[in-house]
Amino acid sequence: MQLQPVFMIRRYVLYIVLILVAASAQAQSIKVTLSGLVKDAKNKSVLPFVNVTLKTKDSAFVAGTISREDGRFTLPDVQSGNYLLQLSYVGYQPKTQSILVGQLSNFLDLGNVELSPEAASLSEVTITAKQEAVAQKMDKKTFTVADNISQAGGSVLEAMKNLPGVTVQDGKVQLRGSDKVMVLVDGKQTALTGFGGQSGLDNIPASAIEKIEVINNPSARYDANGNAGIINIIYRKEKKEGFNGKVGLSGGLGALWIKQDNLPTIRPQYRATPKINPSLSLNYRKNKLNLFLQADNLYTKTLNKNEFVDRYYDDGDTVRQQTKRNRTTNIVTVKTGADWFLNSNNTFTISGLFSSEKILDRGDEPFFNNDLSKRDRLWQFLEDELKTTVTASAGWQHKFRQPGRLLNAAFNYTFHREDEKYFFTNIMPTYTGLDSFKLLSDEHVADLTIDYVHPLRYGRFEGGVKFRARSIPVNMQFKPGLNSPLDVNAGGQADYRETIPAVYGNYVFENNRFEVEAGLRVEYVNVQYDVNPNHPVYKSDDYHYTQPFPNLRLAYKIDADNKVSFFYNRRVDRANEVDIRIFPKYDDAEIIKVGNPALRPQFTNTAELGYKTSWNKGYLFAAAYHKWMDATIVRIGSIVPGSTIIYNIFQNAGKSYNTGIELMVAQPVAKWATFNLNLNGYQNIIDAFTVVNKYPSENTFSAAREDIFSGNIKLNGAFKFPQQVEAQLTAIYQAPDLVPQGKMYARFSVDLGIKKSIQKGKGEVFANATDVGNTLRIKREVKGNGFRYNSTDYYETQVVRLGYNYKF
Repeated sequence: MQLQPVFMIRRYVLYIVLILVAASAQAQSIKVTLSGLVKDAKNKSVLPFVNVTLKTKDSAFVAGTISREDGRFTLPDVQSGNYLLQLSYVGYQPKTQSILVGQLSNFLDLGNVELSPEAASLSEVTITAKQEAVAQKMDKKTFTVADNISQAGGSVLEAMKNLPGVTVQDGKVQLRGSDKVMVLVDGKQTALTGFGGQSGLDNIPASAIEKIEVINNPSARYDANGNAGIINIIYRKEKKEGFNGKVGLSGGLGALWIKQDNLPTIRPQYRATPKINPSLSLNYRKNKLNLFLQADNLYTKTLNKNEFVDRYYDDGDTVRQQTKRNRTTNIVTVKTGADWFLNSNNTFTISGLFSSEKILDRGDEPFFNNDLSKRDRLWQFLEDELKTTVTASAGWQHKFRQPGRLLNAAFNYTFHREDEKYFFTNIMPTYTGLDSFKLLSDEHVADLTIDYVHPLRYGRFEGGVKFRARSIPVNMQFKPGLNSPLDVNAGGQADYRETIPAVYGNYVFENNRFEVEAGLRVEYVNVQYDVNPNHPVYKSDDYHYTQPFPNLRLAYKIDADNKVSFFYNRRVDRANEVDIRIFPKYDDAEIIKVGNPALRPQFTNTAELGYKTSWNKGYLFAAAYHKWMDATIVRIGSIVPGSTIIYNIFQNAGKSYNTGIELMVAQPVAKWATFNLNLNGYQNIIDAFTVVNKYPSENTFSAAREDIFSGNIKLNGAFKFPQQVEAQLTAIYQAPDLVPQGKMYARFSVDLGIKKSIQKGKGEVFANATDVGNTLRIKREVKGNGFRYNSTDYYETQVVRLGYNYKF
């Protein structure tokens, strides 16, 4: 699909405009702990009880302390900036040292500070030191969920939809047009959000979450998967003394009116779907013990899918179908644990999470001829699924006497069960068949990690090791009915096993003008997939590799408000177990999804150039980026001769590219109004490729080079009114984009929210509405060998909610 000249001109004009305004986001202010060791300059002995004072350049007092008996001093909670460190001690010359407190680390070790004995012939000595520590996370953006008023009371997935730089498509989050995102919970991968690929984000209540971190350019400290970046979801956990907590309740209704009427002869769509979310957060801290608990129940009814598809075949056949899925979901999530502060140097943490998700899907899928005068088939289904997740974590942190020098060790275990049952009614003109299948999957994951952080005079070094063992036995049993369309021979047992040891090192340096972060992670991966030997197509498969994953960040500080940065990293996206699963999935009877055990990892290199500036209370951020991918993972649709059934199978399509510019601008326009504009424009290219689909019988698919210029625009407005009333408006436009074998059309929606603080700030009431105009729908166009189809999904997007929260 080649762009016409007029579109190419528009594309380059947009690039030029974005380049002209390119800038980068203002760094968040952090609090830094300064430390050092005071010694006698002559005999090198430590000096206790030295007066240490921190002042601004104009001599305003900032903080003060005295050195301990071992000569070490600590000054916590220092804001970024340039300071004067003054030391005085009886019998020694006073000393003044210039200090640069940067924004790349929470700890700054000044090393040895030496005082000289007083002498009449000596004048005051002034030493200038330019030092700055290093952030653990580079280019991190942090968003507080409580500030997202227009999505309060919903899921984490819904909350992410309004965050700058994040889009949502097909139930997955995307960063810069890619869903290859690694999602962490409290800094760790769990089955709750997926290992390898992301999952389950629409099943985590936003009320349980404190903040969300978005990391576009992760360091070597993180696992190498997720080429688009990392999203870290942080659960609530208070650390105040005594007993405190928060209780909340929200309710709402969705599908307030019908977007698109059903095709004839099927059951009604869900209407006025209820949403209920009670939540409870408790925390108790006394002396050396901190106990915490977060519990939520999210009950929803949803018109989960309402897709209309028109299929056209080269032999003249036409099939018109609708897939309507009424979903009822109840999710209970409990996270609890304890911190034990053994002493000032050692902390032990244990925590556990339990999640139970019950899903009932009632679906109808009628198939008609071209003019809807004849129904050829009606496929009805009931999906009864129970997902159970249990995680257990134990961690130890040791703080050395040198502030910021840390040793962390952690063990995490995850168990995730999918107990899935499908019941089908296949209504044909001359008979009715009753079919079913049952799938049971038990996932076991054990992670052992050790991380070490050592502050340096001009930065820090961090390194560590990780070992993962993961296994997923899956059993699929088909029970065919009369003239069953199910491939009953494709069931049976399959076992997935994954072993990953990894080691990493990361070094960070900073002075007044330059910042450097350079890291390397080396991973060995061994994946084995053993399948039912009687499977009609697929056989057992495996792969292994040892690969380096470097990262580099170079930055130049033009001045206090302007900085230029360059990033490079290499990452990998391994197919998740469900992507290679050998069993056909029949929730769509004639567009069937099947895994591919021969699927191999996709490797991605990313280069990015950014510039940032800030002024008053506003900022401007821009980044130009280029990604080049090998063994690109895509889902390819194909048919076999004599059939109208389409089989969608994951394949490695060869090389692809993503080049674009991201822009963020934030500016208060009045004391009561602030706007944030996020623009992302990119070109997606998939080179020509040929693949062989083996299921249900071997067929070859070839595609010419495809490219499209796409992007999205997101406008967030935050408003503060009298009487402690706040409001939010979010408008999102997503341009047409490239999908395998076709394209997705443009999408647009507007969300609104309002909240008011009551009960002297302890209480809060809120109301919001998503997709106010009910305009959001997903429209696709797909072309394959011997067929093409157009689809539009009118799923539920409009929801109105009311809620109340109380802190105590």
